[in-house]
Amino acid sequence: MIEPQAPAPPGSAQPGDGPGGGPVRLPVRQGTGRFLVLAGVFVCAACGLVYELELVALATYLMGDSVTQASVVLSVMVFAMGIGSLAAKRLCRHAAAGFGAVEAVLALVGGCSAMALYAVFAWTGGWGGPWASGPRVLLVAFSLATGLLIGAEVPLLMELIQRIRRQDAGGAVADLFAADYVGALVGGLAFPFLLLPFLGQLTGALITGAVNAVVGGALVLGLFRQDLTRRARLLLVAANACVLAVLASAAVLVDDFERAARHALYGSDVRVALRTDVQEVVLTGGRDGRPLGLYLDGRLRVSGREELRYHEALVHPAMTGPHARVLVLGGGDGLAAREVLRHPGVRRVDVVELDADMVRLARRDPALSALNAHALDDPRVRVTTADAFDWLRGAPPAAYDVVVSDLPHPGITASTKLYSQEFYGLARRVLGPGGRLVVHGGPVASRPHDFWTVEATLRAAGLRTAPYRTRGRFVDVAAGPGRAPRDWGFVLAARTDPGLRLDPSGPRPRTLTEASLAADARAAARTRVPGLPPSTLVHPRYAG
Repeated sequence: MIEPQAPAPPGSAQPGDGPGGGPVRLPVRQGTGRFLVLAGVFVCAACGLVYELELVALATYLMGDSVTQASVVLSVMVFAMGIGSLAAKRLCRHAAAGFGAVEAVLALVGGCSAMALYAVFAWTGGWGGPWASGPRVLLVAFSLATGLLIGAEVPLLMELIQRIRRQDAGGAVADLFAADYVGALVGGLAFPFLLLPFLGQLTGALITGAVNAVVGGALVLGLFRQDLTRRARLLLVAANACVLAVLASAAVLVDDFERAARHALYGSDVRVALRTDVQEVVLTGGRDGRPLGLYLDGRLRVSGREELRYHEALVHPAMTGPHARVLVLGGGDGLAAREVLRHPGVRRVDVVELDADMVRLARRDPALSALNAHALDDPRVRVTTADAFDWLRGAPPAAYDVVVSDLPHPGITASTKLYSQEFYGLARRVLGPGGRLVVHGGPVASRPHDFWTVEATLRAAGLRTAPYRTRGRFVDVAAGPGRAPRDWGFVLAARTDPGLRLDPSGPRPRTLTEASLAADARAAARTRVPGLPPSTLVHPRYAG
């Protein structure tokens, strides 16, 4: 609500006075002018929050660990906003020109930030050495610059509002921040529900920058052009035209840029690249003798050269004993289900996968469906699209002989609740008599703390454990998070001693033997980190 005019204190500039005491001539009435300024505040606040969320989302996708990345972006931006507000005090005597310049620079920096971060990550993320933290340094730099510019807006806008009509400081602050906070709400809702799903991260940021430039330039040139010299007006028009030209050119080239960046990340053999409601899915190879690669959010999830070693180690030790009813948590690629179905006596396999598009791809892509032997189309397999945690809460007790947890490693923040004591308590509840649970615990050699936290958490949930690992033969050459782990860690768990062995009446694995399984268990035991507390929903213990 816009406050009524308050009497000015004696000796102060009168309503309508400019910075030097002269009248400010507006092309509209005072009430309309104040409304337009507050509308500008609303739009600028919405754009500012979109820039903020864009940096958080892209940093989480590229670098992982959403808690850390969000904390870095938000804390740096809030700090920079305070510095920007202090620095803007020097511009208040030329508030109109200062605000126009700030908005032009903010539109350019915020609009191009996502593309710049993606480019640095794609082309230089695998350099290593001194540049190993290059993308994170750039993230901090963009957060700092964006925060400085957003912080500079507030004192300049306050000065512009007061030039139109003087009022008490409390009323002016209330008007300004009401418009600012409502704009932030709209921007915060527009990003996940409109910009991200319909435009994507890069195009959404570019269009937000264009809106920011147009609104900032129009506000200054439309309402406060009398505050600017002719040269200042020409410079502001030229600056905004250049910014819009850069943003428009980038928007036109964004598809070509994304394709080139994908090739830099995944190689030139990208066959499928799609953004689902859950994640980005990229398929490479899988034809002309080239091995298939499945990347989820930039991380190599399936390598055609290695997946058999992973999935045999994951599934076969757990199938020793009763295995008529099997639950697979995750595993939307169908590869864990393929190994389960190799065992005689399996009557039903329930696959609970969050991403329906991933399941559709596993069924329809010729290379991926051939690799999983069309397991998801087997009449014994039933696929449910759901969050594994929520689904387990409603599952009947003692319903399964085997539970296979084929989920991303726990260091990814979105997965930590699926590696919590509460989650394993739910999994324990659905195990029947003699039932066994196997969990993918991530790489052992490079993340022993996370792996042994998984084991400690399973024990805290009332299960006995048998940890083991299997080593990969190849290391993927893709840069950044796409690089394949050198090994995979697993924990077999049950209410009684699970006894790590292979089913003598089951199929013979091609990469796994009793001797290698025992050696893998001894190798994992040598990495043990003792005394680790369990991870819970309210106190996750996994490193980012």
